Order: sequence, then structure tokens, then C-alpha cells
Amino acid sequence: MKSAQIIAIIVATALYSGQSLAGVFKCTDEWGKTSYQSDPCAKKNKAVEMDIKTGKQTDLADEEKKQALEAELKKQQELIEQQLAEMEGKRKIDAAEQSAQNQQLIKNNPIQYSAYSIPPYLSGKLSALVKKYKDRLPEIEKFRRLAAIKALATGECERVEADNLSKKSKADLLVFSIDCSSAKRFYFNETELSE
Repeated sequence: MKSAQIIAIIVATALYSGQSLAGVFKCTDEWGKTSYQSDPCAKKNKAVEMDIKTGKQTDLADEEKKQALEAELKKQQELIEQQLAEMEGKRKIDAAEQSAQNQQLIKNNPIQYSAYSIPPYLSGKLSALVKKYKDRLPEIEKFRRLAAIKALATGECERVEADNLSKKSKADLLVFSIDCSSAKRFYFNETELSE
């Protein structure tokens, strides 16, 4: 029988029995012999699903590859998200450690630092300015401490009253402002503080 006759018989059988046939499978074995059947093809055969209502053909091997690729991409995306979450967790811990050093510096030197001179930048309560640079929060906390020390070292600042990330900051160059009890304000950028 020819392929068209086989398909016609399958369609007629499906319609006659009152059941709707979702699709027909065109199977090609390793010797190139083609057969049409209502059940999925054996794994070793080339399989094409044919929708007898629309005439659409779907190469099941390609569909399987596409699904495998989508599954792999999803797995990679989940891995990236996990790595980002781990990095964020580490960044929060590092920022908290730097902030603790700042608070210890204030506690050990109450004459040179007011109690609220270097308030911690808490991850969940960042100002709009600090939020722009949240990926660098551990560095920001460290540079705040270094900026306060540098301001005191000038001899023109008797006591640090406020130490903050400045609005003058840019993505490639953070700037910090230090307000002293002498009404003097200092600005230091991260390059100066790294020297």
C-alpha cells in the first residue's frame, strides 16, 4: 500500500470509531523503511509526528533536542542565580565585618569620633545614593574608616562628626565626605585612600 492510502485508512478508522486521533507517527528505521502508526516510534527509529487535522509535522528528535537544550539552559540559569545569591550573602557578611571595625574604632577613640560619626550602612536600609553602589558595600565601609583616619591625620580635624559616601561619587571613583567638629569638610576619593 502507498503512504497516502495508509494515512487515509487511519483517518477513516479514527473518524469511524468516533474517537479523535491526535496524530500519526511516521517512523523510519535504520534501513530507511518508512511506516505510519498511531503509537510513538521506537527510540532507534527516526520519528516524525504528523497531525492529521492540520497537516503539521514535528520531528520528534529535534523536539527532544530542543527540550534538552531548554532544560540545560534552565539548569545554567539556576546555577547563576545560586552563585549570585552566594556572592550577595558574602558581600553582606564582608560589609558587616567592615562596619564592625568602624564601630570598634569609634568605641576605642571617643574623643576623635562622635558616637554616630560612621553609622553602618545596612543592606536592607540603604539610601538611594548608597544603593547605586551596593555591590561595593564592603569597600565603601572600609573607605569610610580610612577617610576618617586621613581627615584626622591632617591636623585640621579635631573630631569626626559625620563620614558618608559623597554625591560626588561615580561608578569608577567613589568619593567620601568627612565633616569635622571644626566645621571643616574633607573629600577623599578611593584612589587617595588606597595609597
